[in-house]
Amino acid sequence: MDASVVGIRLASAVVTPLIKKLLRTEGAGAGLIDRPQRISSYVSWREKRGLDAADLRRLADRLVREALRAPGERPLPPGEEAGVAAALAATLHALGDLTLSDVEAVRLGPAAFARRLRASAPATGLSRDAGLFHDRLVDLACLHILNFFTQRSTFVAATLVEQSRLHAETIAKVDELLVRIPRQDGRDTAFEERYLAYVARRHSSLTIFGLDLEPGSSRWPLDAAYVSLEVSRPPATASADARAGGTPAPYSLPAEDLFAEHDRVLLRGDAGSGKTTLIQWLAVSAAKSPGNGLIPYVLPLRTLTRHGEKLPAPRDFLAGTPLAGEAPEGWESRVLRDGRAVLLVDGIDEIPEDERDRTRDWLVDLLFAHPDNRWLITSRPSAVRPDWLAGEEFTEVTLAPMSPENVRSFIERWHTAAGTPEGYADLLLESVRGKPDLARLATNPLLCGLICALHRERRGFLPTGRKELYTAALSMLLHRRDRERGVRLPYPYLAEEPQLQLLQRLAHWLIRNGRTEMDRSRAEDLIASALPAVPAAHVLGEAPQVYQHFLERTGLLRAPTVDTVEFVHRTFQDFLGARAALDEGGVDELALHSDDDQWEDVIRMAVAQGRPRERTEIIRALLDRGTDRSVLLAYASLQYATELDPTLRAATEAAVRHLLPPRTISEAKELGRTGPLVLELLTHPGTAGEEEAVMAIAAAGETLSDLAIPYLAGFRHTTSPAVHDALVALWGRFDAREYAREVIEHLRHDPHTLQIVHDSQANALHAFARPPALVVRDAVSAGALAALCSRVLVENLGLFHLEELENLDFLRGQRSLEVLQISRCPGLTDVTALRSLPVRVARLSLSAARGLNEVIASWPHLNSLELHSPHPWSARDLNPGADLEFLVLDTPMVDVRGLGRHSGMHILNLGHRWRPTCRADWEELGRLEHLQELAVSDETLEDLVEHLRLPSLRTLRLYGDEELPPGLEERFAQRFPGAGIESFYTVYEQ
Repeated sequence: MDASVVGIRLASAVVTPLIKKLLRTEGAGAGLIDRPQRISSYVSWREKRGLDAADLRRLADRLVREALRAPGERPLPPGEEAGVAAALAATLHALGDLTLSDVEAVRLGPAAFARRLRASAPATGLSRDAGLFHDRLVDLACLHILNFFTQRSTFVAATLVEQSRLHAETIAKVDELLVRIPRQDGRDTAFEERYLAYVARRHSSLTIFGLDLEPGSSRWPLDAAYVSLEVSRPPATASADARAGGTPAPYSLPAEDLFAEHDRVLLRGDAGSGKTTLIQWLAVSAAKSPGNGLIPYVLPLRTLTRHGEKLPAPRDFLAGTPLAGEAPEGWESRVLRDGRAVLLVDGIDEIPEDERDRTRDWLVDLLFAHPDNRWLITSRPSAVRPDWLAGEEFTEVTLAPMSPENVRSFIERWHTAAGTPEGYADLLLESVRGKPDLARLATNPLLCGLICALHRERRGFLPTGRKELYTAALSMLLHRRDRERGVRLPYPYLAEEPQLQLLQRLAHWLIRNGRTEMDRSRAEDLIASALPAVPAAHVLGEAPQVYQHFLERTGLLRAPTVDTVEFVHRTFQDFLGARAALDEGGVDELALHSDDDQWEDVIRMAVAQGRPRERTEIIRALLDRGTDRSVLLAYASLQYATELDPTLRAATEAAVRHLLPPRTISEAKELGRTGPLVLELLTHPGTAGEEEAVMAIAAAGETLSDLAIPYLAGFRHTTSPAVHDALVALWGRFDAREYAREVIEHLRHDPHTLQIVHDSQANALHAFARPPALVVRDAVSAGALAALCSRVLVENLGLFHLEELENLDFLRGQRSLEVLQISRCPGLTDVTALRSLPVRVARLSLSAARGLNEVIASWPHLNSLELHSPHPWSARDLNPGADLEFLVLDTPMVDVRGLGRHSGMHILNLGHRWRPTCRADWEELGRLEHLQELAVSDETLEDLVEHLRLPSLRTLRLYGDEELPPGLEERFAQRFPGAGIESFYTVYEQ
């Protein structure tokens, strides 16, 4: 290190002899006798072994004289030499008070050592120039003192001893750490590889529902079958967040991206909506990405509580799998402790209601013990109350019904996987578009798959109602499939009705006992007790043979384990349980369970399958019960009652009116699920207040009928943000083009709510009352985006996560574009089309954009700029007419020359990489007379305090977390009395 760096040019030949007089020498060795070896033991005046105070003063006088003789401008006014020499002698005398060892001093370095020495010495009382001269002399002396230490014969030996001590301490600490942490060796890694491979294979395929294909072809690859569904949060929840000052949660999100936004999720969804398929997808995604270190655990509650067992501790998570007992001891707990687990808990609704509190306690205990993991818990919508896990910081979302785009994708993939004849998929898509009843049924993967299967089996002819659909599906599964294909069975033909009679006994037992799964022995006992009343079934043999037939041939039952059985889906259980309830005359039993969510579909299907007298009895019993849920259920059942006494129908419609308008989003959605008839009872858009309108929109959206679009259009001129957001959130539930034409294009748009995530949405937009604000992201293609911008002038545009976007030519001629945001578009290299647009606000994060600086220079109205770029940036490139008030930069180099002409700037962030090149840079910033907030690196602080003058500054933000030098904050406070210092703890790099 050259001595000139401290500001005084003195030859080492002059300084070294003077410094040697300060310190005494030692013999060879490590210097361990005088332990610890402190600097005070080296100074010559300790115990009068060399210099006294007068000698020290004479040495300081000589250092001052030699420094003043050095070439260059005289650093000290005449007459102050004596004061500097006295202060220097006092400072050097403080060497005797330092408790540092020579090794520690060298480790500090010259600058830090000099600061420590000055802090130990008395105040100098010198003028500003004399004080600076004194500090530079101390810096020079410390440089040579440390050099003296390194040349001593004992230094190298002492350093080795110190390193040996530190090494021994480190070993001891590591040993202690190893004692406290359970040993983890290669067994964990090896087992995890095997376990993840098992999960990927176990959950990577689905069965093509309702078809008996060739051996080996009945499994549908998950990556081909999976259709990305959306999840949403109630609009009222997001609006409440915004009113509370928080950031509104997104209204919609691809279900597979849940963990990108939240660590704890309670997912609600109707039967067959795709909850279990989503769990499979998340499990397989985690298993196939071992680099992220995540370990998925799939925990189906219906299996875990089959016999009323205690829910499992982490060590039992693999119970029931082929790998049970093979994990290294404590492996599950280590995964949870490290926060690497993805816990996928499926089916809160599939356990009895009286066991759900026990399940919640189990979940909460796991959360308390292992809080840093990812959780997804699924349930039917009404199985648990809305705040069931709110206290544990769970985000509640609802799995949205399949959009028309989802249905189209599902049908096409299904037919491709099933190998259907050419044209079948197009024929079914045409039927779904042209038949509203059929479209209403195709709202979830189960029903959509069932429709596909029936369409193929019936060669293009489909039933139209829900009851007819299930009846046709059962006929296909139980009877027509084997007979029409000529399958030869080892027993005589058995008609459909005897099989239904036996199966409905199993379904009824499960419903009455609040289960979805039973032991094989229980199923065989139920069949055995019913066989005497169904003699035709004896052609199959005794109860075990009948059970085996149902399991192997019907496709209605499946065995999760060798000793348990369940229906392939809860929907068939409910349909058959309703048949049994009607056969047993159980109208009172149905009404008694009207408040139990597990009986809801059973009651509806009983009305659908009952004779007119039975329908009347059920609906009247529901009305007589008089609870809100029973009345809504009676009203919901009207759509299944093809024949009903008009007086009873009118009484039911009158009874439900006390529930209108709904008071909560849950009530609104439950009301909406009763079907499009509810539209006649909802509040009129012209008279509804904000809260009432949000509830009515939620109810109308749940009908999933295009008949709701004219009703929803009545709210399109709203000025309420909450109502506006509720309308936008429903876009994906209806025909994209019609909903856009009737509702979306008439709204006043906020850039954070009108998001376009599919080509179908982009293609649906054509004409707006005024230029809108749009956010285009994710799956929207460049072609669809270009076509949209050719039809629509945009005022505010955000482009996010558009992988295939290469240029912005589609924005040429967008003369209304004032706000532009671009981020995460890795292929975007050409932005020249933005030249000369009327952009006022720009937030740009671009990695390889050609001509970006020239484009920014062409914006005369630019008021706010945030730029993240790997290329240098210069303020001289700004348009002369621009009047910047806000500037945030993250570029490798920033040239601030010319920035001073933007004197109206309030906020300036130069990024963590900016360094001033000369004093002129500070003078340039000093021209920003209205600047209130400045962000720079902490390494520039000393220069800033020295050179910058900004009377208006209120906040200085510093990148970096290094401790500021002593006294620097005080100097800053003196220079900027009205400003405070804040830190950026995270630096974002391009």
